[in-house]
Amino acid sequence: MSSSSTTSRAVDAAKSSASALTKPASDTPPKARSFLQHPSTRLALPFVNGGVAGMVATTCIQPIDMVKVRLQLAGEGIKSGPRPSPWAVTRDIIAQGKLLDLYTGLSAGLLRQAVYTTARLGFFDTFITALKARAEQKGKNIGFAERAGAGLTAGGLAAMVGNPADLALIRMQSDGLKPKEARANYKSVIDALSRIAKSEGLYALWAGASPTVVRAMALNFGQLAFFSEAKTQLKARTQLGMNTQTLTASAIAGFFASFFSLPFDFVKTRLQKQSRRKDGTLPYKSMADCFRKVAKEEGLLRFYRGFGTYYVRIAPHAMITLIVADWLGVITK
Repeated sequence: MSSSSTTSRAVDAAKSSASALTKPASDTPPKARSFLQHPSTRLALPFVNGGVAGMVATTCIQPIDMVKVRLQLAGEGIKSGPRPSPWAVTRDIIAQGKLLDLYTGLSAGLLRQAVYTTARLGFFDTFITALKARAEQKGKNIGFAERAGAGLTAGGLAAMVGNPADLALIRMQSDGLKPKEARANYKSVIDALSRIAKSEGLYALWAGASPTVVRAMALNFGQLAFFSEAKTQLKARTQLGMNTQTLTASAIAGFFASFFSLPFDFVKTRLQKQSRRKDGTLPYKSMADCFRKVAKEEGLLRFYRGFGTYYVRIAPHAMITLIVADWLGVITK
């Protein structure tokens, strides 16, 4: 076979692939259309799309999440404790190991997204679809209250399911703060979950579940409800393109999600990181006890320490997740 013949075939194949990618939905093969329109597939797609979108976003912003956790744990129990900057924390992490240490806990982060975001966006999309159908029957449109209710419920349900992976993520990210001889040196999320369950009991995997659920509800209220509302308002009141609308709505949603959820995220991190003292007691007995002690010993503003870093983590994560979910929703419509 000649080289020119091989090249010609390769070019033809490339053109064929490009043509397939740009085909309108109506040109999709009947079998693919049949699969995508099957009731079971339609029911599962919001969950699958949500999980994939969350995992893509987490892979992109994992280093920022690592820095956020270290900032929240700095100066624990001391009102005038250290006030490290995000840059100082980043330099510290790299100086103690290597650049890839910023991705510590990525396996736990991906598992959390596979569970939490799959359920969160899946439930939200399912609730919104049902609410829209009911509103249309009455000749109405769903309002902000319905979107907020769907976001709160979806977040709370998903957080309970995803708490073990969330706890493993915090333990893996905070392990480097301990003296070398006291570190657990978890190999993976599976190793972390199994060792925690074995040494502390299965119930320990749901440590910090209360603030995790409240944080998720606050986060979803800010993220999903405000994203949906902002996108609706931008579409009705501006001439912005679809992609610009999505980006702008994501940035707005990211701010409100950060503002409402950061205090609960702070408490969640403290509760999930804590381990028993030599006398068998824990630093914090409950979510309320943690709020009280931090407010008394470290000051109320401590709950909003690292807001900038948290927003930089939440906003891009929201943007990437919602954009990817939107895109997946379009191609699987």
